[in-house]
Parts: sequence; C-alpha cells; structure tokens
Amino acid sequence: MKTLISIAVMSVVTLMTRAIPFIVFRENRKTPKLIKYLGDVLPYAIIGMLVVYCLKGMDILGPTHGLAEIIAVIYVVIAHKLWHNLVVSIGGGTVLYMLLVQLVFVA
Repeated sequence: MKTLISIAVMSVVTLMTRAIPFIVFRENRKTPKLIKYLGDVLPYAIIGMLVVYCLKGMDILGPTHGLAEIIAVIYVVIAHKLWHNLVVSIGGGTVLYMLLVQLVFVA
C-alpha cells in the first residue's frame, strides 16, 4: 500500500510541475520579462555547464593526453555546424567517444 501511495504522490507532483507553467502563464496573461530572459539565456548556460561537467575529468597529463575527449568535441562541433542535427552531433559524438576509449585509447 505504501508503494502505491508513493507512486500516486510522485505522479501528481510530476504532473503538477508540468502543468503549473501553463496555468500561471495563460494566454491572457503577459509573460514577465525575467521569464523571457531566462528562457533565452538558460539553454546556453546549461549546455556550457554540461560541457564543463563532461570535460572535468579529462587527464591531459595522462597517457592519452585527453585525445579521445578532444577528438569527440571536435567531431560534435563540426557535425553540428554541417548538419544542425542534435542526434547526429551529440549522439555521434557520444558513440565516437565510447569507441575511442574502449577500442583505441585503451589504458
């Protein structure tokens, strides 16, 4: 019974976090400038944080000198500039990185 109650509470909370923005910013209300500003700025800030997080463990002084990470980042940048497709750039970069660390730069 505890499990069912927990699942119900989590479901309601998840549904409310999805619905609240639509309730608060209905069509007849004007979206505040701060919210519009955050909507413009936050995606780039989050991507920047993800890049820093992904590269924080890179060992430049190690045996591979971070070559797998550098090659994968270069691939992601070039692929995104060429095709503007997130699946190709990020997914391909992830696959390339995993292949490099598993098959090429084996420590």
